[in-house]
Amino acid sequence: MSPNATHNSRLSKFMKDLGIYAIGNLGSKIITFAMVAVYTHYVTKSDMGYYDLCLTVIFLIIPLVTLQLRDGAFRYLLETEDVEQRSKVITFVYRSLTLGMVVSLVATIMLAVFTSIDYLWQCFLLLVVMSFFEVVTQVARGLGRNVEFVATGIISSFGILVFSIVFVVILPWGIAGVFIANILARFVALLYLEWRLKIVATYFKFGIDIKQVGIDLIKYSLPLLPGSLCWWLTGSSDRWFINHFVGIEANGVYAVAFRFNSIILILSTIFYQAWQETAILQYNSPDRDKFFSKMFNTYIVVLAILLTSYAFLLKIIYPVIVNASFQESANYLYAMGISAVIFALSAFFDMGYQCAKDTVSTLPAIVAAAVVNIVCNYFLVNYYGVWGAIATSIITYLVLFVWRLHDMKRYFRLSFYPPTSIALMIILVGAFVFHFIDTWWLQLLYMIVACAMALMSIPKESLKELMGKMLQKLGISKQ
Repeated sequence: MSPNATHNSRLSKFMKDLGIYAIGNLGSKIITFAMVAVYTHYVTKSDMGYYDLCLTVIFLIIPLVTLQLRDGAFRYLLETEDVEQRSKVITFVYRSLTLGMVVSLVATIMLAVFTSIDYLWQCFLLLVVMSFFEVVTQVARGLGRNVEFVATGIISSFGILVFSIVFVVILPWGIAGVFIANILARFVALLYLEWRLKIVATYFKFGIDIKQVGIDLIKYSLPLLPGSLCWWLTGSSDRWFINHFVGIEANGVYAVAFRFNSIILILSTIFYQAWQETAILQYNSPDRDKFFSKMFNTYIVVLAILLTSYAFLLKIIYPVIVNASFQESANYLYAMGISAVIFALSAFFDMGYQCAKDTVSTLPAIVAAAVVNIVCNYFLVNYYGVWGAIATSIITYLVLFVWRLHDMKRYFRLSFYPPTSIALMIILVGAFVFHFIDTWWLQLLYMIVACAMALMSIPKESLKELMGKMLQKLGISKQ
């Protein structure tokens, strides 16, 4: 196959995966926005803050009880189509998950006996369904069933919406209803995935030898566990500092802003999921560095457009979709969006470690970022409140980005295209426009001009190829 044919094949796969993940993630996120409106109207700020803290703890525990096997399962299933090998991987994963849940049950019983934690059993059930959801959906991706993967996410989000209307709006159960809705929705989504793929029925074998596969999976996944804990510190410690220095109501306001900030995170996740498969499968190609560089520069421009569109459109419609008591959170949108963009760029470099199966090398940068995060949160949140937490996130992800940018030279070398600096300038200027101009039509004008300038800064070759593939998807052939 010629280099051009290979390049087109890679881009076609990337665009196909991007479309699939976009449908799933955007569908889920639209429903999530609806949930923010429901929760801000029917759940108090203090209850919203408490639920957010519970979620934060659950996200900390999930990697511990799953041994971070979500990443190992995806990586090892993606590279093989052998049924027996897949059975070994999936059998080991399910056995490990079951053991983790048993340990969690014992720990929960002990906590119930010796402490009085509100909604403890709801937290346990949410931990169980979220752990299985996290791992099993990645198993589906590893099996190449991306359509079912995104459908499961949509079903889960739609289920949360429906069950929340029942238990939070119709039956005003408050935070208890929020827990129940999230538990039932993920359980229903898991039932759908098993019904569609029959993962357990097809691949789970009691008598199969899983010793060597287990060793390989643990070697790959276990080094990710300390990194996952550091990620929890980096991404979640801000809630605890805000709660301690400012108060639980401020944490509730911050939680709402963070939910909207997840717009950029989910859109970058769409890219990351499609890029993850393409990068792993094309890592050993001879023109890898050129291909990776083109994707990286295009990604910067796309993120600039996303941040600009997200922040300014949301600011205009925020009073309509968010309850008045949470309006303060609008002030934090752009700055939190900048931290999300920096995080997304640093995540691009994560592919080097995954492609080379060198997960141990992810630790130094993550540990350094976690230390910076804790130190900055302690001092900045104490003096500047919520703004201190946001500044900490930006500083933390900058440290991670710079470290990984240097570290990636071991795996691939990227070239920075000069026109891409236009996109970076748009991001910086947008911060001033967002905070100092309140006229809606001037904000809209800036957004349109900035997005147009960013599009012009995409490398022409990349823009031509991407537009060509998009037109093909729409059934429009190039004349």
